[in-house]
Amino acid sequence: MPDGHSHISPDVLARYAADAAAEVRGVHTKQRRGARMIGSEVEVHVVVDYGANVPIVAGQVQRRVADYLAQMADARPDAVHVVVDDVQR
Repeated sequence: MPDGHSHISPDVLARYAADAAAEVRGVHTKQRRGARMIGSEVEVHVVVDYGANVPIVAGQVQRRVADYLAQMADARPDAVHVVVDDVQR
């Protein structure tokens, strides 16, 4: 690699994002659609625990995903979009 940088595939970055989102308390990633990269942005699909404060949890997911990608892949997304697909009891 002439420029000294490696390339990490969008699929790997999406898996990192899904793993990071699942670390947030009250969140479960959806197995089928966990996360995907759209250009320099991330879309994360989650299931949130019943009774959780969704705006707070979504903010925590956004921060965790951005920090995790920066740490693991030296790549900070321009945006992290959190999609709440379901609420789980």
